[in-house]
Formats: sequence, C-alpha cells, structure tokens
Amino acid sequence: MKRPWRIWVAFAVALAMLLAAMGSVSVTALRLDHQAILEESVRLALWRMDSAVAPLIAQENARPYFAYGAFYPAERAYTKMFAEIDRDEVLLPSPLLTGTSEHVVLHFQFGPKGELTSPQVPTGNMRDLAETGYATTERIEAAAARLAELRRRVDPGVLLAALPAREAPQLLASPQEANELALPPGGQQAQRNLSEYQARYQTFQRATAQSDQPAKKSAARPYAVTEAVLRPVWVGGLLLLVRRVATDRGEYLQGCWLDWPGIERWLLDHIRGLLPQARLEPLVGDGADPRLRVLASLPVRLVPGPLPAGSQPLLSPIRISLAVAWCGAIVAAAAVAILLVGAVSLSERRAAFVSAVSHELRTPLTTFQLYSEMLAEDMVTDEKKRHSYVRTLCNEADRLSHLVENVLAYARLERGRPPARPETIRARDLVERVRDRLARRAQRDGMELVVEMGCGDAVAARADCSAVEQILLNLVDNACKYAGGAGDRRIHLDVSARPGPRQQLELRVRDHGPGLSADARRRLFEPFSKSAQDAARSKPGVGLGLALSRRLARDMGGDLWLDDRVPDGACFVLSLPLS
Repeated sequence: MKRPWRIWVAFAVALAMLLAAMGSVSVTALRLDHQAILEESVRLALWRMDSAVAPLIAQENARPYFAYGAFYPAERAYTKMFAEIDRDEVLLPSPLLTGTSEHVVLHFQFGPKGELTSPQVPTGNMRDLAETGYATTERIEAAAARLAELRRRVDPGVLLAALPAREAPQLLASPQEANELALPPGGQQAQRNLSEYQARYQTFQRATAQSDQPAKKSAARPYAVTEAVLRPVWVGGLLLLVRRVATDRGEYLQGCWLDWPGIERWLLDHIRGLLPQARLEPLVGDGADPRLRVLASLPVRLVPGPLPAGSQPLLSPIRISLAVAWCGAIVAAAAVAILLVGAVSLSERRAAFVSAVSHELRTPLTTFQLYSEMLAEDMVTDEKKRHSYVRTLCNEADRLSHLVENVLAYARLERGRPPARPETIRARDLVERVRDRLARRAQRDGMELVVEMGCGDAVAARADCSAVEQILLNLVDNACKYAGGAGDRRIHLDVSARPGPRQQLELRVRDHGPGLSADARRRLFEPFSKSAQDAARSKPGVGLGLALSRRLARDMGGDLWLDDRVPDGACFVLSLPLS
C-alpha cells in the first residue's frame, strides 16, 4: 500500500471530529441535566415559600377595616365606623393594639388628607385608655418610633402610585397578560417558569381571595365601604402590605409594614435543603425578566445559587446514556483502528510476499528454461554434464515444491484452517517417520543429519505427524542454507523429554553455522520478513518457513523458539505435549 500515512491522517481527522462532536454533545447534555435539576429545585422552593407566606397574607386580608383604629364603638360595628366617637359609646380595643403579629413590624393607616396613624400608637384619651391594661407604655413608645420612621420613609402619594389600579388588583401581572411578555430567544425554560408562576399566582389568589366589589347599602349598613385586597409593594426600601378602603369620607390606605429581614431568613430556612446558598432580592419597579423566578405572594425574586454537592445523582439516566454512547464510540473507533492496522499490515505483507515469491520463482524458472532447452536440443553431449543438469533440475523442482507447500500451508492457516488432529505416537516412531526425508535434504547440500534420542521408548507425545515433519523440514532446510559453509557440517536432531508441571517432548535442531544477528532475531518469526533484496544478498527464501512452523507448533499445543544459550550456530526447539 502506497503512502499509508494518508489513511492514518484521514482516520485521525475523522476521530478528532467524532470526539469533538461527542464532547460538545456531552457538555450540552450535562449542562441541560444540571439546569433541569436546578429548575426543579427552584420550582419546589418557590412553591414552599409561597405556601408559607399565604397564611400570613390571608390573615392580614381577613382583618376588618375598623381594626386599624386603636378602639372602635361596639354598638355600631360595620356601620359608620369612620364617624366621630361619642362620649357615651362603649369602645372595644383593636386586636392590633392588644395582640402581636409575627413578621409584622407595624400596622398603619393613611387618611384621605395624608395623615398617618397606627392602631398600635393611640393618641390623646385613647392612649390613656390603652395604658389602663391593653398596652404598655414601652410598647406604645416603640411603636411610635417605628411610626415616625415610616412617616419619614414612605410618602402616601408614592405609596398610592405603587398600588395597582382597583380594577385589576394583581401582585405582579395577570395570567392573561403573561403570554404577552417578551421572553428571551429560545426561552422554553422561561415559558415553563412562567407557567409555574401563573399556577402559583392563581393558587395564592384563591387562598387570599376577598371581594373588591362595593357592599350593597341596606338599613343595617347605610354607609357602603369598599375594601380592596392587600397588595405587597416596595416603597422607601420597606416591604408593605397595602389596600385601598373607599368610604363616603374619602379613600384610606391601610396596611402593615412587614419585617423583611426576618421573613427572608424564615423563607430561606424553608428551602435550605433544596438550595442552601439561595438568596432573595426585592423586585422593585419593572425589572428585566421579573417573572422567571419570582414569588407569587411577594415581589421578591429568588436567586438560587449553586446546587449543593451530591444533589446530582451519579447514575442519572442522561449520564448512563452518555457513558453508553462514549463506550460505543470508543469501541467503534478501536474497531476501525484495528481494521485499518490489519488492512495496512495485510497490504504490506502482500507486497512483501509478491516481491519475495517473484524473486524465488524467477531463479528456478530461469534455470528450468535454460537447462531444459539445452537438453531438448541435445546441446549437452557429455554424459556427466547431462547428469549434473538433470540433478540441478531435480533440486530446483524440490525447492519449488517446498516453497509452494509452505505457501499453501500458510494460506490454509490464514483462511482459518481446521485445528490439527494430533495423535498419540511414541517419540522414537515419530523420529523414524521423518528421519529419511530430513537426511535426504541434508545430503543434498553435503550435510549430515545426526539423531540423538535422549528419552526411552515409553515416551509418547500428542502430535500431528505431517505438521511435525513440515516443521523439522523447514528447520533442516534453513540449517542447510545458512550453515553450509561451516567447518562442522553436522545438523543435530536431539530428542528429549522435559519433566515438570508441563511435561513436554523437545526436538532440538542445531547447526554449527554463523548464527543469527540481533536484527534477524527480532524479525525471526515474522511472515515474509525477507525481502527480494535480502534474498538476493543472502540465501534464497521468502521468510515464511519459521512463521509457518511456529503457527503449526502452537496449533498442536506446543511451541517453537530459538535457544540463545548455544555457544555457536543456531538451535531451534520444537516442544510437543507429552501424552
């Protein structure tokens, strides 16, 4: 394969694009998962806080208008309550004078002319009456100080302007107007938050409902009074609950000053388990995006802060899906990489095979063509030369036969050759079967095969005889090629049994040649490790015999390796399992 680096560059680019896309999707999915958990916590927190505040506002809404005076006449309850009190009338103390309200700093009332009073700060004779047993002087003085601060910070005109019109008494916006709000682009979560706000608003309205319609005049109630619903507003940095009360004497503003720091701590305590770092911000004026995380009961926005540690489950569905997707992507990338490695390696081996085999075939075919033409044309008259030429043709034929046999055997293994069918055979019988062929191959190159049996006749092995013969023939053939120039022209075949946990029969093939270099040792059992140039410089061959022999040995449950401990030459060891 030419320029395999191009394939790897393309694979690397594709893998980088895949990982970048998977990373982007994972980050987005985890962010949305975190946002979903946060929004769910915010939703629950808003419901909890609105549910906690609703009883407080409902209690204040239930107070009658005449309770905003320190005392009121008992005989004309709900009738002409804003008229002057006669000297002989029986007065009852307001529950706002005698009692206390949690989370309320002060109750107050602005008259039609802007005068500010409080049922907790009676004046004149009413104070003397209050101090007879209804309120202590210290309590009245403290309420008077708070009333003075309220007068300094709250202007009745500003307060009146902050209240919504009587025809549309709403906290922040009606659900009908909510759909007309300008939401941010792609604000699906904002729309869901707005729907939640509408649901909480309607629930709060039902909990604190009070008629805003004027009362019908009757003989018992000749003076109609219209009481609106208390509305929370921020004026002068204070959180107030205020309502309009319309009478024949004019319009009054009644309400209470809420203890916002205390309410804030109280509400945050309700959601501490959901959002431990949350805080509440006053919603003053037309703030941007005011209804996304706003209480329906108070003009306050929730700032959730970060989620607590451990709030996100480790094995959430989205994380499991991402883990499966990442595993699939990694497995797919690994499979493609392995496939590319195999394809490139196969291409390189095919090129090496073609190069080596073509060289190995060209030389004997040239010899065949030349000698056969000479013999056919009776150009060789000398009988000795004629016999020599015929012997050369036989040797070349054996060489080609050995080459083809190795190639076909290796091809069968590559295609998934059925496993070897070993049989139990005595070591001596196994050697006798292959001795003659090995000896003939050695004699052809002037070498001598020496067989030494180091085990008794009772030793038997499990082996495929034809595979053993092919392995030993390859080893002897290599010894003849590379050790032919040695002074000692013997090839040793030593057979011995090795004791131990894994009892094996070892067949050692040793020569007295120059041995193997370090580079040759590293590539010894690689198929087609010898190129055409290497074959031309050294001995003929394609570098397939040892690779094939090791595959055959392992297929029988044995192995083939090079013994580095011999002082000279090369020694290969074939091990077979004993029976």
